[in-house]
Amino acid sequence: MSLVSALTTAILPVLSVAAVGFLLGRVRDVDVDALGTITIYVLTPALVFYSLATSSLSGGLAARLVAGVAGFTLAMVALSEGVGRLLGETEPVLGSLVLSSSFPNAGNYGIPLAAFAFGAVGRSTAVLFIAVQSVLMYTVGVYLASRGEEITTRAAVTEVFKLPLVYAVLAAGLARWFGVVPPTDIAAMETLRLVGDSAIPVMLLTLGIQLANTRHGASLSRVAVSNGLKLVVAPVVAVGVALAVGLPEDPTVARVFVLECAMPAAVTPLILSIEYDEGAEGLTGPEYISTAIFASTLASVVTLTTLIAVLQAELVV
Repeated sequence: MSLVSALTTAILPVLSVAAVGFLLGRVRDVDVDALGTITIYVLTPALVFYSLATSSLSGGLAARLVAGVAGFTLAMVALSEGVGRLLGETEPVLGSLVLSSSFPNAGNYGIPLAAFAFGAVGRSTAVLFIAVQSVLMYTVGVYLASRGEEITTRAAVTEVFKLPLVYAVLAAGLARWFGVVPPTDIAAMETLRLVGDSAIPVMLLTLGIQLANTRHGASLSRVAVSNGLKLVVAPVVAVGVALAVGLPEDPTVARVFVLECAMPAAVTPLILSIEYDEGAEGLTGPEYISTAIFASTLASVVTLTTLIAVLQAELVV
């Protein structure tokens, strides 16, 4: 696939919907929290259950994907932590650098893009990716955001079990394990599919609105390291992890995995950073992450267009 083809068939459809959300966020005061609640508690669980229950991914391949997501996240945390300390960064900037470098926007950007670029396999792979990452976000991510705050491991783990998508993953896994997945043509499954499909445009609109409302007070030069790690180094790390866990057994899944890892900085770390912000002097965690999100999302138009062309040309994994 050429760069122009990758841009027009995969990137532009995603950015067009997000741009509508961005413009809406500029001209109207939209309660993005309400959209987020609907997405997290209704739309995403339906998308997760339907996609995983009807996915063609085998149990072994799914297990390798889970291991890949965990391995990639921990590798990026260690790498970005080391880079940040070498640069002399301290909290809260250090934690913000690690968060924005390690957690890609695999949900409201990654799922639609994977679906456009790689079809049904792309969507189901991306859905499982975000399910695993959500668990890591509310454990490892909470720890990184709250360093300096008094928070117990138990409290962080408890946050995971407040996420409906965790139960959607378990329900889909059990249904497949016992061979009781309902036929896709019955009313209940058609309803789940319809509700789940609506998650994709809502995610993109939410992304656009969030970007419109994001503060960009931090100097772009301060987030250059984070964006370099996220958009350039992360895909390279992802290829290594994919090879290590055996994902190339299914080349499409391996390519979607690499694509998801190369997404720009995720929005959830910003929410976590705001939650644990101590109001320190100088550059704050929320300011750093919000700027990283905005800058990496814009830069990803170039990096993801190139990466999709490379992946679909089967030049890697």
